[in-house]
Parts: sequence; C-alpha cells; structure tokens
Amino acid sequence: MQKVLLHPSYFGPVSQFVAMVQAEKVIFENEDNFQKQTYRNRMYIYGANGKLQLNIPVKHTGNKSQHQKYKEVRIENDFQWQKQHWKSLQTVYRTSPFFEFYEDDFAPLYHKKFEYLLDFNYHCLEVVLEECLQLELDVSKTEEYIRNPEDVTDGRILAEAKSKIKHDLTPYNQVFQDKFGYLNDLSVVDLIFNEGPNALNYLKQQKSTLF
Repeated sequence: MQKVLLHPSYFGPVSQFVAMVQAEKVIFENEDNFQKQTYRNRMYIYGANGKLQLNIPVKHTGNKSQHQKYKEVRIENDFQWQKQHWKSLQTVYRTSPFFEFYEDDFAPLYHKKFEYLLDFNYHCLEVVLEECLQLELDVSKTEEYIRNPEDVTDGRILAEAKSKIKHDLTPYNQVFQDKFGYLNDLSVVDLIFNEGPNALNYLKQQKSTLF
C-alpha cells in the first residue's frame, strides 16, 4: 500500500480506479497544464458497434502556443454534449444488470451545467467513489505542479488515452460481448453498470501496473 499521484479524469478507465482502490493515499494533480487526447475529457464505453468514445468539448485559448492550466479549462456548453452523453449511456447500458440501480446517481451530472472541466470531473469521482463503490479514500490535491514526484507513485500516465501500457485485467461480463468479445480497460462506468456492488471487490483483486 502506498501513495499514488493521479489526474482527475472523466469517469477514468478501470486501471485508474484499480490504482486508487489499492493505494493508501490518493493525490490528485490539480496544478498541471491541460493536455489533449487524455481521459481528462474523454471516456470509452462498450457501444453496439464496439468501443465508443465520448468527448467533452472544451473552450481553447486563442494563443495555441500558450499552455492552459487544467483547472482553468472551460467546458464548451454551446454543444448539447450532456444530452448526447447521457443518451449514449442509457442506450448502451439499459440492458446491463445494474444501470437502473445507479441511474439516479449519474443523471444529475448530465442535467446540471458545469463551467469548468476539472470541477465536473471531481463530481464524477464523487459519484463513483462515494455512491457506487461506497469507498472512503484518503484524498488530497496538489497545490503546485509536481514535476518529479518523490515518495509517491506517479500514476499520471493512466490518464493518457494513447498510452501503450497494457493492463492485464480480469474479464467480466459486458453488454455486446457476444458480438465483439471482452473490451479491456474501458471507463469505470462499464464495470459499475455490469458488476454493480461487486465492482469494488473486482478492483481490489486486480493487479495494478503501478505497484
């Protein structure tokens, strides 16, 4: 058991929650620059045609060379992304064993406007950790960017959607698996809607690539 440094993500992948559950303390990187093609504003679920990507649109600064702090990134709410994402989750997981069980926990996230991406992601984390997993973690947030972490396992790579790290996760029953087989390391919502109360035990039993 040890401390792990992670990026708050949009219902991050199962591998990220494996690291959270198995760490004695979780530190969220609150002071980094925003990066594209990460789980900060995207997640992958199991759609009727296979792996389905859901993106949160964000507002970009006019100066492309200027780095923007993650915590300052605003959501582009001119698009009806919340309606689209919620409809996708309902369509994909309505036949899963536990969607109706957790539906009322997730619905408010898609019916309330959020200005900042980071704030929204922290709300997503609360729903997963407190409502779904009913897990109390020792959590803190950084007050400055940690370039070279000491005495803490750097798990920020788990937020990189294009990472080539392979996570050897135990297969569980998924919707549409009869068509496309088991899809590894999807968003944690896939695990929750399919495994329900067993999700926490599943996360505890996996082997993290970090530890």
